[in-house]
Amino acid sequence: MRLHVPIKLRWSDLDAYGHVNNAEMLRLLEEARILAFWVSDDGVDGASLDERPGSGTTAILDGRPGAATLTLIARQEIEYLQPVPYLREPLEIELWIGHLGGASLEVCYEIYSPPGVAPRTLFTRAASTLVMVDAASERPRRISDRERDAWSPYLGDPIVFKRR
Repeated sequence: MRLHVPIKLRWSDLDAYGHVNNAEMLRLLEEARILAFWVSDDGVDGASLDERPGSGTTAILDGRPGAATLTLIARQEIEYLQPVPYLREPLEIELWIGHLGGASLEVCYEIYSPPGVAPRTLFTRAASTLVMVDAASERPRRISDRERDAWSPYLGDPIVFKRR
């Protein structure tokens, strides 16, 4: 099972070649990750990005200043398959968990052309390793049962990068 997160491009995401700049791709991934895993600014659990009835929310992390847990990026890898042109409709970013460890998880992404655009184009594959860190001690902390329960339904095969 995957989360589907629509992310709108900004004109400033483009570079001189007329496609999304590689550094901006990290911002797009970050934006999708925040929508998928962080509670909204008012502290209320976000709505599920999975359209299936009865599915729970994955947005359970508090990313606001003063939160008890920090989510730090330990590693990121991106494979660019096609240049992403400026599109008015939001890109579709599919997210899932490629690995759920003790204190870390690997978030996997595939970035596609907007729904309804034919042919459907896979632009980018990526993976980010996030480490849960206790804000007070600045040490890694175990993934909680609540987090594990929310994210386990989205556990799938990790990305296999082809161009290594």
